[in-house]
Amino acid sequence: MSIGPTIKYVALGTRGSELAMYQAQAVAWLLQKSHVELSVKVKKIVTSGDKIQDAPLARIGDVGLFVKEIENALLEEDIDLAVHSCKDLPTDVPGGLEISAYGLREDPRDVFIGSAASLEEIPRGGKVGTSSLRRRSQLLSLRPDLELVDIRGNVDTRIRKIRELGLDGTLLAAAGVKRLEREDEIAFYFSVDEMVPAVGQGVIAIETRAGDAAIRKLVSAHNHDDSAHAVRAERALMKRLEGGCQVPIGGHATVHGSTLLLRAYLGSIDGSRSIRDRIEGPLEEAEELGLRLAEQMLEAGGEEILAAVREQ
Repeated sequence: MSIGPTIKYVALGTRGSELAMYQAQAVAWLLQKSHVELSVKVKKIVTSGDKIQDAPLARIGDVGLFVKEIENALLEEDIDLAVHSCKDLPTDVPGGLEISAYGLREDPRDVFIGSAASLEEIPRGGKVGTSSLRRRSQLLSLRPDLELVDIRGNVDTRIRKIRELGLDGTLLAAAGVKRLEREDEIAFYFSVDEMVPAVGQGVIAIETRAGDAAIRKLVSAHNHDDSAHAVRAERALMKRLEGGCQVPIGGHATVHGSTLLLRAYLGSIDGSRSIRDRIEGPLEEAEELGLRLAEQMLEAGGEEILAAVREQ
C-alpha cells in the first residue's frame, strides 16, 4: 500500500456477498467522488460466517462471525479500511480499531416477501422462513400459531427457498432488498413498533485503525451525524443487555431535531415472554439513553428472559 502525506491509494475490505459488494462499491464511489485522484481497491474477504451456512442456528448467531477476518486484515494492514453492515458488528470493537463513520441510514424496517399482504393475512399455521432469533421471537409474539423454518443465505437464496421449501414467505431487511433493487418483491412492511429492527440495521459502518489519522480523516468526512447518534444509542443498549445476534434483541433510534427516541425489544426465543419499551431524551445523551433503557428493561423482567435464553 502506498499511503503517504497525501493518500493516493486505499484498499477496502468487505465480505464477498452481492449486498456487501454493493455497499463497498458505494463507499468506494463516495471516496473517489470527493478525492478524484484517489484509487480505491475493493478486496473480498471470506469470513467464518460465510463458511458455515449449514451450521446450527445458534452457531450462525455467534458474535463477530461476519467481521472477524475482515478486522484481522485491518489490524495486519492488509487493508486500510473495512466496510460492514453495521448490524454485523459486535458491540466491542477490537483494540486498535475504531468506527470512523456511519453512513446515511437506508430504510431500517423488516419486510415480508411472500403472498400475504399483511401479517394478519398469513394463513393460520403458515410456514415462514427466518434464521434471525430477533425476528423469530417478535413474529411468534405477534403470531404464535406460525411455524418458523430456519433458512439462511443471501437475499437471493432466501427468496428462492420460499418456493423450494413451500413457505408462505420470509422476512428480510428492507435496506438490503432496496439496495439490490428488488423492492417490487416486497409484500408488506412491518412497522418499527411491531418488529423492532436489529441494532444498526440499514446503516453502513466504516472501520479503520485507531492510529491511522489520515484514513480516519478521509472517511470521517462521510459520517452522517444522525445515523451516528442513533447507532451509538442502539449499541449502548445492546451492550448493556449483553446481546449479540444470538439473543432476541431489537433496538432502533430515530433523531427528531435535538431529541432522540429509542425503541427496544427483548424476548424469549419462542416469543412467549417479551418486553417492548422506549425512551426519549436529548440527542447529546444518546449512549446514556441506551444504557437507561436497558436498565429499565432488565428491571422489568429482562434479567429472567436473558437467563432463560442463555440456558437454551
